[in-house]
Amino acid sequence: MPAGDDRSIRLRRLFDAGSGRCLDVAVDHGFFGEGSFLTGIEDLRAAVSTLADAGPDAIQLTVGQARLLQHAGSRTRPALVLRTDVANVYGRPLPDHMYSLMLPEPGLAAVRLDAACLVVNLFDLPGRPAVRQACLENVLRARAECDRYNMPLMVEPLVMRETEQGGYAVNGDVERIVPLVRQAVELGADVIKADPTDDPADYRDVVRTASGIPVLVRGGGRVDDEELLRRTAVVLEEGAAGIVYGRNIIQHERPAALVRALMAMLHSGADVAAAAAIAGQG
Repeated sequence: MPAGDDRSIRLRRLFDAGSGRCLDVAVDHGFFGEGSFLTGIEDLRAAVSTLADAGPDAIQLTVGQARLLQHAGSRTRPALVLRTDVANVYGRPLPDHMYSLMLPEPGLAAVRLDAACLVVNLFDLPGRPAVRQACLENVLRARAECDRYNMPLMVEPLVMRETEQGGYAVNGDVERIVPLVRQAVELGADVIKADPTDDPADYRDVVRTASGIPVLVRGGGRVDDEELLRRTAVVLEEGAAGIVYGRNIIQHERPAALVRALMAMLHSGADVAAAAAIAGQG
């Protein structure tokens, strides 16, 4: 792992010892205050229980809900990735005033909750330089906190584009993604959680610009199983160290089966056809 020895202890809980890869299931959506984000996780206790039993490498939660994972299960439960910042950038229409705020003492919160790492956003929003500045300040503060407590830092560089509906969506332009990923690396990220590119084969450029820092690919919007598994296969082939999927798992009719399918791809070398067969099982 690229982090120092002490941080590597926690990173070993995040990345599989055999494959060196990670499946992190993001269920921190309620933090952002958008009702549409709650589909599939209205009963978060039940959702976390289902996911934990399926055995992904990690589950991404907030400071208010991390207990659902950490107070249940066995010693082999998934690692906790702790979301430490909140923004109001996902609404439609967009609000007049936009922000990105950090938890106080995020590193200490991560230690207290026994997280494997904490995650913070780095937004690139059209026409919103103040939000970009706030994110930079958050990342810098998080890096200092993480150094103090030997906590790994995951940075989530997100390039957005405006939509006709008045909100933002993922901008998969690799030429926009690459410089933001590099900035996250230069700011001291131990792990990168980055947007998918429009052409999954372009992910080699994202991995290269990360300079050896592990890159996990976000799922983006909801897609069908065939597209999700095909895209996963390509980004893994191009060098991604894993994936962070949220809605594509939690809104699936068989979330546990899809987790098992993705874990087979990441850690056992299952191809798309084999993974699809696993995902189709009840």
